Amino acid sequence: MKFTAYILAAFLSSSTLWAQDTPAASPVKVPSTLLDLVRSGGYTMIALGAMSVLTVMLVLVYLITLRRGAIASAHFMNTADVLLKKRDYHGLLAISSRHGEMVARIVQRTLDFATRNPSASFATIREIAQTEGSTLAASLQHRIVYLADIAMLSPMVGLLGTVIGIIKSFGTLASNTSPSARPMLLAGGVSEALICTAAGLILGILSMAFYALFRGKVQGLISDLEIASSHVLGLLALDYNKKQDTSSKAFASEDEF
Repeated sequence: MKFTAYILAAFLSSSTLWAQDTPAASPVKVPSTLLDLVRSGGYTMIALGAMSVLTVMLVLVYLITLRRGAIASAHFMNTADVLLKKRDYHGLLAISSRHGEMVARIVQRTLDFATRNPSASFATIREIAQTEGSTLAASLQHRIVYLADIAMLSPMVGLLGTVIGIIKSFGTLASNTSPSARPMLLAGGVSEALICTAAGLILGILSMAFYALFRGKVQGLISDLEIASSHVLGLLALDYNKKQDTSSKAFASEDEF
């Protein structure tokens, strides 16, 4: 019994000395605020933060500019209707140059060509109007593509931050020789690295959602632009048909003489 008690006491004393010699694992600091959470993501969060600020700015700009009044206002369409029926092309051209609607740009381009080339056919004038309308529609669609680019790039940037964080975590793990501290270091490093992936995915999902929203809005605005342009071209077609009828009657009267 005395021998057994002596061995147990020796084992306990050696265990106590080994615990004192082994360095304790440093506790992992858990982020308590959103700022601490962003800081723990590393330098990649700077790029994601800049992309998020750019996304907010683009969304605000699109909310202000992508509206029906910027395509065709009721005041301009009523004025264009009255002046086209009066065949006052120069007056409508002057009014179109003072308006910023897209249909005003189409009318200005079309009437500028029509007044400079009075002998041009209506098919040529219609082609000018359609070309200008296609250019403006393409500019509307291209304007919102930046949100789709951010939605595609932000998860990749987040994944890059995760890879960099895991590399740093394994580097710290390799330099630490304490077996008890390795799991804590690995878990802390991986959790910090995954913050970049989460931030990139959140930014990408939000950007893609706003892109889908504005894409539907742009399609509606393009339809409004086509309707307004067709209305103006219809009134021009009536005027050109009247001119052709007048010319044909004049030729017929000359043949009678």
